[in-house]
Amino acid sequence: MPALATCAPEALAGLPCHRLRLPQGDSLLVAEHGAQVLQWQAAGRERLFLSPRSRFDGVSAIRGGVPVCWPQFNQRGSLPKHGFARTMPWQVLSFQGAADQAELVLALRDSAATHAHWPQAFEARLALHLQPGQLRITLHVHNTGVETLLFTGALHTYLAVQDVTQATLTGLHGQPEWDALRDTRQPAAAAQTFNAEFDRVYAAPAGPLHLQDGVHALHIAHSPSWASAVVWNPGPDNCAALPDMPADGHRHMLCVEAAQVFEPIQVAPGARWQGWQQLTVA
Repeated sequence: MPALATCAPEALAGLPCHRLRLPQGDSLLVAEHGAQVLQWQAAGRERLFLSPRSRFDGVSAIRGGVPVCWPQFNQRGSLPKHGFARTMPWQVLSFQGAADQAELVLALRDSAATHAHWPQAFEARLALHLQPGQLRITLHVHNTGVETLLFTGALHTYLAVQDVTQATLTGLHGQPEWDALRDTRQPAAAAQTFNAEFDRVYAAPAGPLHLQDGVHALHIAHSPSWASAVVWNPGPDNCAALPDMPADGHRHMLCVEAAQVFEPIQVAPGARWQGWQQLTVA
């Protein structure tokens, strides 16, 4: 009988986590805090950036991995920045493991803690599907209340790179681009490069993006249910001002996010929505 994928409890700096392992060697570390993916090791390399200065106190947002920004993107509303989902405990619902894949599902339901920020009734689930060289993260939202849910958000993925100034991102050519730093709009260039602070929102492309990082490459795709792709790097000056980042942290990360930025998603009472991002080693 072939070996099967496993899921075992683990702790990172005292934070309760779960480690998924495939027989081929790929693994995933997921915190219950925020249902946040902290590590993804594929093809012998760590693919996500996790700041060594992150606060693993079970209260603060964690810098790196894949924060679930929901039900608000950034400060575009009255909720805490990037919503509350990334700073609340999620419950493990299920795990399924086979010889070549594994899936872990976590859930966050409305409670007194969420009602302190947002009156809506909901159930959010995050499904993490791991295969050799591939990770798919799917956010499911079920409106369990009697009023329409309106939300924005993102899978705020921090990708690890050897040197961001040598990395290139392609696949956005011609897409409408909003440069948040300059508040300008234009069609996207054929390739994005990163020699300074970078913060731009793009209309989601039809095909996957391609991140070239030296000899390493990654394909990044997301479902059309996310209207935007966000690309962000804090640059040296902004990075130095972030207390949970090392001074050179910006050189080793690039955020490429599946997002809903400008217009909120609407989910009718009793209805469901889902949106995914998929990362594939090229």
